[in-house]
Amino acid sequence: MSQSDRFTMLRATDRVWAIGAIHGDSSKLMALHDIIAEDIRFGDRVVYLGNYWGYGKDGPGVLEELLRFRNWFLSYDPFRHVDDLVYLRGAHEEMWWKLMQLQFAPNPAEILLWMVERGMGSMMLARGFNPEDGAKQAKEGTLALTYWTNRLRMAARALPGHDALQNSLKRAAYTDDGALLFVHTGLDIDKPLARQADAFWWAAHSFARINRPYREFRRIVRGYDPDAGGIIEGDYTISVDSGAGRGGRLAAICLGPAGEIEQRVEI
Repeated sequence: MSQSDRFTMLRATDRVWAIGAIHGDSSKLMALHDIIAEDIRFGDRVVYLGNYWGYGKDGPGVLEELLRFRNWFLSYDPFRHVDDLVYLRGAHEEMWWKLMQLQFAPNPAEILLWMVERGMGSMMLARGFNPEDGAKQAKEGTLALTYWTNRLRMAARALPGHDALQNSLKRAAYTDDGALLFVHTGLDIDKPLARQADAFWWAAHSFARINRPYREFRRIVRGYDPDAGGIIEGDYTISVDSGAGRGGRLAAICLGPAGEIEQRVEI
C-alpha cells in the first residue's frame, strides 16, 4: 500500500513509541515526554494514537506540548524525517471535524448533545464557547448555527499549530516491514485498510475479539479503549489506554521490531 493523505508508512526502525489517548491532560503529556526524551534513541519513531483533547480541560496546552516535543524530536536526530513522528486521527478529532459541519445535520441539537456527552464539551469550553449556546443556536435555525460554528472554527484556528496538526492527521500507520499496524480504537479485520470507513473510530468493542492475524501484520496497536483498561496484550493486539483525562493515567509503550513491548510507561 502506498503512502497517502490517509495512511503513513514508518521507515525501517528497531523501535516505535506508541502513545495512548491524552484527552486534554497536558501535565501528564509533559511528564511522559520527559520520560521518553531520556530514553529516546537515534532512529526511534513516535506514533500518537489519537484523542488529543476531550474530557480533560487543557486541550490548548496539549496542542502546545505536542508541537514542542515534535520540534525537539525532529532536531534531536539530523537524519529524522517529518513522517518519523505521526499523529493519528482519533474519535474526538473526527467529532471536531463533524462539529464544524453541524449546521448541515438533520438533527443538530441531538448530535451536539451526543458529542458533549462524549467529552467534546470541555474542548468547546477551552476555546471560550459554552455548548449550551450552541444548542440554542441550533434551535434558532441553520443561519444562527452556521454563525456559531464559524466563530468556533476561527477560535480554534487562532491557536498556533492547530491547522497544521489537523491537516497532518492520519487514519492509520504501519511499519515498512508489515510487522506493526497502529490504529485509533478499532478495526474490521475482514476489510482492507482502504475500506475501514468509520471502524478506526467507532469499532472499539470488536478490538478485543480479534483472534487471528490481520493481513501480514504481527500486531495491531490501538490507543483508545472506552473502558480505559490500561496496557493490554493479546495474541495479535495491544491496547494502550489507562484513562488519561478521565481520572486515570497516560499510557505509552515502546515496541521492538517484532511487536514485543520493550518498555511500558504509565504516568
